[in-house]
Order: sequence, then C-alpha cells, then structure tokens
Amino acid sequence: MKKLTILGSTGSVGTQALDVVSHLGNVRVIGLSTNSNIRLLEQQIRRFRPQIAAASDEKAAAALKVAVADTNTKIVSGEGGLCEAASFGDAGAVLTSVVGSVGLLPTCAAIEAGRDILLANKETLVTAGSLVIRLAREKNVKIIPIDSEHSAIFQCVQGGGDIRRVILTASGGALFGKTRAELDGVTVEKALAHPNWRMGQKITIDSATLMNKGLEVIEAHHLFGVPYDDIEVVVHRESIVHSMVEFADNSVLAQMGVPDMKLPIHYAVCYPERIPSATPRLEFSALSRLTFAKPDTDTFRLMPMAIEAGKSGGSMPTVLNAANEAAVAKFLSGKITFLQIEGMIENALAHHKKIENPSLEEIIALDRGIKEALA
Repeated sequence: MKKLTILGSTGSVGTQALDVVSHLGNVRVIGLSTNSNIRLLEQQIRRFRPQIAAASDEKAAAALKVAVADTNTKIVSGEGGLCEAASFGDAGAVLTSVVGSVGLLPTCAAIEAGRDILLANKETLVTAGSLVIRLAREKNVKIIPIDSEHSAIFQCVQGGGDIRRVILTASGGALFGKTRAELDGVTVEKALAHPNWRMGQKITIDSATLMNKGLEVIEAHHLFGVPYDDIEVVVHRESIVHSMVEFADNSVLAQMGVPDMKLPIHYAVCYPERIPSATPRLEFSALSRLTFAKPDTDTFRLMPMAIEAGKSGGSMPTVLNAANEAAVAKFLSGKITFLQIEGMIENALAHHKKIENPSLEEIIALDRGIKEALA
C-alpha cells in the first residue's frame, strides 16, 4: 500500500487528490494540511484518519486541535508544523499543493526526509529551482510534476531520447483575445472565469495574465534541464493537448486528455504504474478541431517578463514570484487594477540588485521582504 502526505489538502488540487485516493483505495493518507480552512480539514481528518495534520494559521490550528480531540491525529501549526507534517511518519511521497512560495520549506523538509515529491506547487521551483533540484539529486528523491503541462512532458520523455524542444501549451486564460484597453477595466470576476479548468484563485489569475505560463517555462527549465531558448509556448484553447516534446529526429510526442486535474494527479500517485482512473475518456469523434497559435505577448506582457527573469537567474525569479504573489493578492482584494499587477512586478524587478547564487536563507528573506514591502 502506498503512503502519501498531501500538503494543501483543502485547496483545489488537494481535494481532487483525495478524490483520486478514494478511487484507488490502496493509498494510506499519512498527513494533511491547510492554511486556515479547518472545517474542511476536520472532515478530511475524520474520513482519512491521518497521523498528522497541520494548519499554517496558529489560531485555526488551536481550534482544530479542540475539534478533533477525539481522534488520534496529531495537530501542528505554523511554518514549523507544515515542515513537520511534510517529513512525518513513513509516507513514501508528499504531494505539495500549497499556494505560493510557502511551499518551499516543507518541500525541502520532505526531500531531506527522503520523500518523493509530487509537485503541484510551481512557485517552489521558480523561487529556488537550482537549490531544490540539487537537494533532490543528493537525496536520490524523485520529483514527479502534477501541473498538467509538466506531467505531459514527464510522460513524453519516459522513453528517453535527446530533447530538441519542449512545447508548452497555454489555454490563454479567461481574457484571451482582449486588447490592452479592455484589460484595463477587467474585474476580478471576469479574470476568474476560466473556460476550461477548475483551479484556485491565484493560479486562475496567473492564467489570465499569462504569468502562469512564464512560471511554467521556468519550472520546465529546472525539471527537465532544457535551455530556455528550447522551450516554446503555444496557445491551445481546447486544453486537450497538454504539452509536447520534440526529439532530435524531429519526431514530436504529445500527451492528450480531457482538461481534468485528476488525470495528472492520478498519474503521479500511481507512477510508475498505469492504473485505470475515474477520469472521463477522451472522445476524439466529439472533437471538431484542435488549434494552436502564438501567444499575444504585446498585450500580455508578464509571460516574456517572467522568462527574462528566469534567464537572468540568481535571485531574479525569486523577486518575480514574490512580487507576483503580492500583486495578485492585491488585485483579488480590489486594491489594484488588473494591469497594475504587471506594473508592480516590473517595478520590483527593476529596483532589485541581483544576487548571483542566493542561499536558501537569502531566498526566504528576499521573498518575505518583497511581500511585506508590497503588501
């Protein structure tokens, strides 16, 4: 029986991961975590009986401890508690689906404990990709991506072969086809109306700005060791082809499926086996067409800005990610306009003096400092 800890179990990916676990029936849940949604976490504790559960919010954790006092689940709190949950017990893998750079330290804690990482938290690799990949190699730990695009690439390269090019597909988000003038008045509601995917608010806004695709380019660079110039982004509105890999002989392999996050979650949990899933089958006869186009980077400027930060390296991706998290939070709370997200990030990058090889401590301090300054 596989044993799994899920960090961020009350979020979009986390709840879907528990659906996958329920379907499989042969996975033991060792740990769970939330930020502050203790009502849902209590339900999950009573259903899956984990050995440990963490709430990042201290007050929420205290309330949760009282609520589940009749169970045997250990309740921990804060950043330290999240790291403890990540390395607790005998879980073979930790699925990291917390939102933002908060996932960095618990991911490192899980790697230090020898756990394989099922990665749905791209910000960890954007913020400290070189450090995390090096640590995983030192500890002989697998990192299996859960983002649909990176799962697709991972599946395509399983047969080996020299990679010539990685083609990341992008849905274009909720605002595809809009002009700069139209973007200026975009509401939170419109930006969150993704046509294909059911995701959390932060990633949905990142999809609308195309920042998400820039972050995914950085993630793909670290995961697969592919140079930035060999990673291409194409807009594919149907979200059926999840990404493609071109090999040295010019052949291209694509991974396809319905737009359902349970599919890459199921693959990661079951890896290296292929086991029947509850995800609907792809019916080709129902598809009228599959389209591909270049992204409009004149209108949506954050994707190329992110890629340039990745190419620059050092501490620049950390600044990019921290500023983006702060800006998206401000937009979601109605404090700035949609286009001001872009301005905040551009300003943060322009005023930062790059650190060439930042330590983990420097990365964490920089991330927190930028978020506090932009809050």
